[in-house]
Amino acid sequence: MEIVMKDSIYALPIKRAYIVLAIMTALLIAATIGAKNLYFRGDYNIFFDGNNPQLQAFNTIQNTFSKTDNISFVVAPKNGNVFTPDTLSLIRELTNDSWQIPFSSRVDSLANYQHTEAIEDDLLVEDLLLDEYPLDAPRIAKVKSVALQEPLLRDSLISSSGDVAVVNITLQMPKVDETTEITTVTDYSQTLLAKYRAEFPEVDFYQAGIVAMNRTFMDMAMKDSSTLVPTMLLIVLVFLVLMLRTVTGVLATLIVIIGSVASTMGLSGWAGMFLSTATVNVPTLVLTLAVADCVHVIATMRQGMQRGMLKNEAIGYSIKLNAMPVLITSVTTALGFLMMNASDSPILRDLGNLAALGIMIACFLSVSLLPALLTVLPLRAPAVKPAGQHSWTDKLGNLVVNHRKIILPLSVIVLTGATLLLPRNVVNDEPVKYFATDSQFRQAADFMAENISGMTTISIAIDSGQPQGIADPGFLNILNQFTNWLREQPETDHVASLSDVYKRLNKNMHGDDESWYRLPNDRELAAQYLLLYEMSLPYGLDLNNQLNVDKSSVKLTLTTKNVGSKELVALEARINDWFDANAPGYAIMASSPNLMFAHIGETNMASMLSTLPVTLVLISALMIFALRSLRLGVISLIPNIAPAILGFGLWSLWSGEINLGLSVVVTLTLGIVVDDAVHFLSKYQIARKEGRNAEEAVRYAFSTVGRALWITTVVLVAGFSVLASSSFRLNSDMGQLSALIIFIALVVDFLLLPCMLMLFDRKPVEQADTETARPDSKNPINQKPLAQ
Repeated sequence: MEIVMKDSIYALPIKRAYIVLAIMTALLIAATIGAKNLYFRGDYNIFFDGNNPQLQAFNTIQNTFSKTDNISFVVAPKNGNVFTPDTLSLIRELTNDSWQIPFSSRVDSLANYQHTEAIEDDLLVEDLLLDEYPLDAPRIAKVKSVALQEPLLRDSLISSSGDVAVVNITLQMPKVDETTEITTVTDYSQTLLAKYRAEFPEVDFYQAGIVAMNRTFMDMAMKDSSTLVPTMLLIVLVFLVLMLRTVTGVLATLIVIIGSVASTMGLSGWAGMFLSTATVNVPTLVLTLAVADCVHVIATMRQGMQRGMLKNEAIGYSIKLNAMPVLITSVTTALGFLMMNASDSPILRDLGNLAALGIMIACFLSVSLLPALLTVLPLRAPAVKPAGQHSWTDKLGNLVVNHRKIILPLSVIVLTGATLLLPRNVVNDEPVKYFATDSQFRQAADFMAENISGMTTISIAIDSGQPQGIADPGFLNILNQFTNWLREQPETDHVASLSDVYKRLNKNMHGDDESWYRLPNDRELAAQYLLLYEMSLPYGLDLNNQLNVDKSSVKLTLTTKNVGSKELVALEARINDWFDANAPGYAIMASSPNLMFAHIGETNMASMLSTLPVTLVLISALMIFALRSLRLGVISLIPNIAPAILGFGLWSLWSGEINLGLSVVVTLTLGIVVDDAVHFLSKYQIARKEGRNAEEAVRYAFSTVGRALWITTVVLVAGFSVLASSSFRLNSDMGQLSALIIFIALVVDFLLLPCMLMLFDRKPVEQADTETARPDSKNPINQKPLAQ
């Protein structure tokens, strides 16, 4: 038999294989060259858009006051006592050395805390651990007394039990090349800590802070890109060899995979994009999805050869049969990823756009480069399948047909149960828990949370509305009330407030009489106290981190336990409610990286769900157009939605927390889920157009496409399972839930979809007289199902 499609465009890769190979190779090389323009960014800013309200508030606060990017050294003597001569000397030395960290603008610690006290009629302001004082017992006792009573120190730079101390370095990075700047800072600080670890083996040191978190973001992404992609590629090749049983087919698939991934990343480089924590996963996604296209083509080709076709005939037959389903599944999958453009996070939008680009490139290569490779490469024909031999997919098809009256109601019950479980899921992000417990940053964060305070901070700026307004007794009273209220909140670990400075200065200016530890009630007196104090402060330890230039605004720093986004957003709402009720005349602004992460997961899930109906309508319209059947298009809606419902229902029992990574899983997997349904329905429809009833058509679909669906699902699940092994939780959770949903999709398409077709698609279908459906003993389309 000659190839049926002599003049078809689908025949071109077979008839002109070497020309197609030459053109494709040139195009792929041209695209791939762009990868040289790629660079990596791992700072937290890439998660947020420029018009993100929390980011805008954060930038406003940082521009008004000093920057808050920081790195912290946690000093934990193994004897559990910071107040010894050796440890206090260590803190003093580490404080001095920390000024040498690149871009450092301020260092705060127990050593250089500006302690104030009255000396007759004078105000003495000096370092708490001033070098001039010997660290004898009386001096240490005084230092301990001050440190454990001072609100600005306790639970911030010293633990309340005195067993852990912190040296905090504030950084003013130029932010020209943030990746290089972060690397420079963290490399220097790690070298510095290594020196202290060697000199002081009796002390444990940890590195924390927002810059350390940024570096960990970078390290996790680089680790994933260097381990996950090679691992995935190896797993895919092993599975393909075992399941396709053709080394040539696997080699051709490997070339298509590499071409798809390399050209996608190259085109992103030409477009001026950068790699991020999210987009380093693009190669893994494109790799797995490219395999799905190739498997359908190769599996159908081998099926044709198994039934007696010559190699080129089988390739042509496979392309003719699979081109439309592969195109539709690729378009629907790309649509799912493109809907990620509704995300509030730029890097998730980049992930969606690059994955969609890679999917369409893989689709194009699977119907052009792949058949050309299969044509020129030697390919051994599989053994001809003996007549009457039943495969496992034939037996499964018989089982579903014979037990449809049991399978359908059970499926409905399970789906209803999963739907009822959905509300158990809650949107909750904890950035600290993005990292595995074996990472140094996570260990530092957990240690700090257990021993001194959490790492979650919120900067709260309060505007008095007038220059020098912070000295107004009314404003100071509100500031003090608000500070006290914050300290009563269950989430609070520490509050740094100017009201404490005012109360201490008032006490100092009255001979250190404790009864005067209260706010001054005279505006001019308060202004004079503050001016005197500021003039006494050394360079680098001024109040610019708390006051703006004209002293109309003040900033508080709230440190909380490492709570989730749900608790953090609720705390923010209570702060705003407090001001509405108690100080409606003052403008307030609250933000921080932690608060930005807290909001983005919730808003991202809302935006993703808002686009879901649009995605479903578009995909359904494509299904109706491709299948030329309104009935089948409508029926396909249930198996397309059910996997996500079942997946998130099971997730509610496993975890129940939806973080930023999981907020995109619905749209990410929706297009992939459609793949199985399209291929099953396309084969089902071919049989129906031949005049077979629904039961026979279901058997035919199982016989022709069941194995290919099984192989693609195994490969996709393996791919996302590799992503699930990531030590970065956003990636690992995304991989786990995606793998679960993709596996459920196969189960749904093997059980629920056939039962629905046999129930709702009973009407006879007008037979189609098409080239692919013409009688031919060698054409598998016209062979009766192996099991009736």
